[in-house]
Amino acid sequence: MSAPKGNVPLTKAAGGGDAALSSWAEQLASALRFIRERDDFLVVSHVQPDGDAISSTIAIGWLLERLGKTHTMYNDGPVPSRLGYLWGSDRIRTLASGKPDRTYQSIIAVDCADFSRVGGAKDLFAPDAELLNIDHHPTNDAFGAANLLRFDAAATAEILYELLEASPVELDADAATALYTGMLTDTGGFRYSNTSPLVLAIASKLVALGVNGPELAELLLERMTMPQMLLVQRALARLTFSPDQRIGWLWVTPEDMQETGAQSEDLEGLVNYPRNIEGVEVGLLFKQVGDGAVKISMRSAGRVNVAAVAQRFGGGGHIRAAGCRVAAPLPEAISQAVEAIREALDQV
Repeated sequence: MSAPKGNVPLTKAAGGGDAALSSWAEQLASALRFIRERDDFLVVSHVQPDGDAISSTIAIGWLLERLGKTHTMYNDGPVPSRLGYLWGSDRIRTLASGKPDRTYQSIIAVDCADFSRVGGAKDLFAPDAELLNIDHHPTNDAFGAANLLRFDAAATAEILYELLEASPVELDADAATALYTGMLTDTGGFRYSNTSPLVLAIASKLVALGVNGPELAELLLERMTMPQMLLVQRALARLTFSPDQRIGWLWVTPEDMQETGAQSEDLEGLVNYPRNIEGVEVGLLFKQVGDGAVKISMRSAGRVNVAAVAQRFGGGGHIRAAGCRVAAPLPEAISQAVEAIREALDQV
């Protein structure tokens, strides 16, 4: 199924000045109107969900429940086990737990950089489904009937804080913890360049509502599972650099995942190892998912727009963090991606 069609998209980003503020206020009002005028929602996020995707799914589910709306939360992939503390995480249906056997007219998609990122969830959309698209990725093309898009937001959870604040419900510790989790993970523990004064102000308000910041930082940023550590050992043994040492990469095979007992969530942060080395401009992680397919994660020090590079392969993301999937054997995928990054470096 192609992306649902609907009304003309609203302005895609908020800049400065009264006009931009009005546009953002209109987007918030449009999103709340979409929710208020409908019922029986399907809430989806991107495949292989991360902290922001799951937290945003839960924040919307929490809002819908407080508004008395019927809803189903769904993702093709599993909910990362480390996010099991979140309110409603056990309510998110997955492909493994059982895909709904019906379709939905009203869809809310969160943290999806483009329509394809909803994965198999699109099979649950009715032919004439209407979709509210809430996201912060610059590559988002406003694929919803209504769109709540702010590309300078650090996380979709940051946008949802503003949506929930504009709604008639009052935030509690459960909602605050979900929102804080999404912002914490997408800012690397409030260390990345997307950590704006607004992010820190929101985080302060969420802590005042009962969020245990140190506990979440320990759980989400510090603690590692044994399978994850074994996977890191294998991957680091393959760490490779371009001749000028400005590009670094490593890779993981299906055998690595099986033999270490690692899950997809254990890959999170692995791409940062090559990126964090002094002098490296772009770090890459290649995950082989079959004989002819490879998923690529990209992280930039800032000089290279990896979202633009990922788009060349049908992917997307942010200037400093992006990803894509390449239909090629692992050696060829590595060669193609490294060459694309080299070309991008030559242009800066």
